[in-house]
Amino acid sequence: MFLVPDFKGYDFFPHGTRLNFMKFKDVCFFASLALMAISLALIFTKGFNYGVDFKGGAMIEVRSTQGDADIAALRTKIGALGLGDVQIQSFGTPQDALIRIEEQPGGEQAQQDALKKVQGVLGDGFEQRRVEIVGPAVSSELRRTGTIAVLASIVAIMMYVWFRFEWQFAVGTLVALAHDVLVTAGIFSLFQMEFDLSIVAALLTILGYSVNDTVVVADRIRENLRKYKRMDLTELLNLSINETLSRTILTGVTTIVVLVALFFLGGAVIHNFTFAMLFGVLIGTYSSIFIGAPILEYLGVKRETVVGTEAKTAG
Repeated sequence: MFLVPDFKGYDFFPHGTRLNFMKFKDVCFFASLALMAISLALIFTKGFNYGVDFKGGAMIEVRSTQGDADIAALRTKIGALGLGDVQIQSFGTPQDALIRIEEQPGGEQAQQDALKKVQGVLGDGFEQRRVEIVGPAVSSELRRTGTIAVLASIVAIMMYVWFRFEWQFAVGTLVALAHDVLVTAGIFSLFQMEFDLSIVAALLTILGYSVNDTVVVADRIRENLRKYKRMDLTELLNLSINETLSRTILTGVTTIVVLVALFFLGGAVIHNFTFAMLFGVLIGTYSSIFIGAPILEYLGVKRETVVGTEAKTAG
């Protein structure tokens, strides 16, 4: 008979940490508001570097039949065709390349003519694996539905938190989520990184990750509001954040490890998507501590209101 050792796990973090997060709440909160304003200004002035999904055009995936694809040579040859903005990058294996061509003036026929020119330059040295053409009507619809998806997600999450907790928690969650989305989008606008449907998917994923962390902290705050009826609210917020700190750090670190591996090893096609996710996880963790929690103090959440809501829900 084999005896299974009594292994109870390993604590990576000491219990009873008392880091004073709320000491920096004013500086961090108003700095975050300034970042949101700057991001909005960048979005309205510089705009986004939309990909083929959002501005129309063609995308061709090719594979070299004569060894590794020479990206520099492809850029020189296709750039000489005068097709406007053409983006060529490695894709997957060293033999693969992804060619993006902006929408050509002259409608569908002009787009088809541009494809034929590119295919003529590629010749027999490349195997054409995939071609996608997005027209102006489709790209405009994608921009609209992508915006609606992000805004609807934020509103739905806010309504859930309002129903689950109190209106002060919902306001904190709304500001934190808006902060995460706006600052991430502002980074893409500032550096003119390509913004396509994969980035919309990344923003929606960031919303899910951020609200998960925010709800965990909010739930602990609510429990402590019921448990410590005379504790100062600032001290109670610090206690609640410290009690969930190990969970927050472990979840964030494991997610970041995977995203870093994808960022460096996943290839150029998902590079921007992975960057958005990586940045979003970091800023989502920050916002749950330095935006969601301080707003509860600014708005003056009441212990009797939280306890009353719990009793009503139980009833």
